[in-house]
Amino acid sequence: MPTPDFIRTIRASAGHQLLLLPGVSAVVFDDERRVLLVRRADTGAWSLVGGIPEPGEQPAVAAVREVQEETAVRCVAERVLLVQALEPVQYPNGDRCQFMDTTFLCRAQGGEARVNDDESLDVAWFALDALPELGEFCLLRIKQALSDEPTWFDAGDLGTGDLGAGGFEAGDGAGHNRRPVRS
Repeated sequence: MPTPDFIRTIRASAGHQLLLLPGVSAVVFDDERRVLLVRRADTGAWSLVGGIPEPGEQPAVAAVREVQEETAVRCVAERVLLVQALEPVQYPNGDRCQFMDTTFLCRAQGGEARVNDDESLDVAWFALDALPELGEFCLLRIKQALSDEPTWFDAGDLGTGDLGAGGFEAGDGAGHNRRPVRS
């Protein structure tokens, strides 16, 4: 995915140091309950649509925009599925960043799925029983989209216990730390 201009401006003074950046991803279903996937130009892997919000842009608006920009599919964001700090990444040019991903469940409302920019090699709808090989990032989000469980977030190493009304059960610090938000 091309680097947004506002990040290039930050990089001009920040160099390659680690930047915490917002990210969005979308699990988009059509009326046949198929999921929209893109085959990324940078890795060749199938994935959910995702991207970076522009300054001042609301995350749900960014997710809907990214879907349309990358696939020509119009959709509406229905709910937050997951908020998670992803592992830091380092790009071949030395830039390091860590994304705080907000994933939305989206419903397609029109448009013909197709490659609509240079970020994807292919775009397609997949039946849930015929998904291509997907990484854990995508599988977790699709699973959450199919669940009737409340929205999830990654509690990290906050320990265990209840934080009171609206709190959560935190993880054990060993990767078993995603618990539903209690509302």
